[in-house]
Amino acid sequence: MRHLLLAGAALLGALLVCASPVAAQDQKARPYTPKRLADGHPDLQGTYDLATLTPVDRPMGAPPAYTKEEAKRREAASAAQRAKGDQPLDPNRTAPPKGGDGSVGAAGNVGGYNSGWLDPGSTFTVVDGQVRSSIIVDPANGRVPPMIPAAMQRAAAGRGRPTSDVQENSNDPGLERAPGAYDDPERRPLGERCLLGFGSTSGPPALPDYFYNNLHQIVQTPNTIMILTEMVHDARIIRMNAQHLAKNIRLWLGDSVGHWEGDTLVVDTTNFTNKTRFRGSTENLHVVERFTRMDDKSLLYRFTVDDPDTWASSWTGEYTWPATDGHIYEYACHEANYALTDILKGARLREKEQAATRNEK
Repeated sequence: MRHLLLAGAALLGALLVCASPVAAQDQKARPYTPKRLADGHPDLQGTYDLATLTPVDRPMGAPPAYTKEEAKRREAASAAQRAKGDQPLDPNRTAPPKGGDGSVGAAGNVGGYNSGWLDPGSTFTVVDGQVRSSIIVDPANGRVPPMIPAAMQRAAAGRGRPTSDVQENSNDPGLERAPGAYDDPERRPLGERCLLGFGSTSGPPALPDYFYNNLHQIVQTPNTIMILTEMVHDARIIRMNAQHLAKNIRLWLGDSVGHWEGDTLVVDTTNFTNKTRFRGSTENLHVVERFTRMDDKSLLYRFTVDDPDTWASSWTGEYTWPATDGHIYEYACHEANYALTDILKGARLREKEQAATRNEK
């Protein structure tokens, strides 16, 4: 009897062993079915944390994807650097040298946030099981295509006067005599003026800012989808199944029109203002985005950028948006931004002094 029991147990074990791979393969092959709203489309709603160590452009010499071991090594190195930067600063430290010490930081590290205030991300983005070294996937080198000559000239003209033009031997060394970037508030960057989030965090395309305030919230209805960006206060409105606005109507974030292709939300954006200048683009910038829910905790975000007046070819990127339980907080950046007021007061005072000097003559 004991032999029969042992034989039966062995046979049952063998059947389980044989059946397990089949069951696992069947489970793996079963496609993910997203939760759907009343209109039958996937529910993309939620808050997502876009922070990542993966840069937009692939570093020179890097492979398209890192091995898991290499990724862990780089993530550990980043964490160690962050921990070092989080150490308390010496309250008796001397002021940085004029122009900064040349190290990483605001304007050569003349002062600004230490890393304790920053949240650039701690892991690389993973797509299709690959630890990506860049967000850009097309062109194959993982880098933004070169600008056409006209775009390079346009970019050079927009950089303002070079430092060599500054009159170092004047009565106010280091200050421009002609109207400069700090003489007019409208010459300051849009992010600094709290009109748009820094970089292209609000999009389109929506990119990590590698700074802080990385959260984005999607609110979805059948006719309108809203994407709220934590950085500054940007709220993108996507009109579903609509026509683009007339070409003479230009918006900070462009005119976004969406439709569904199966379970993927496709958003087509045109009608940008010429003040946005995403990476030097023109108002003819055209961005197509694709949002696909991969599982209950993540979206795949893919985008294609096209502007024949700026780049030699279109380019495409993608990365994962992980869901988070974190909360989006108000970003009221002008509440303590007294520096811009002081800069403008200084410019007006200098103009007054110059006028008085001319009158004396």
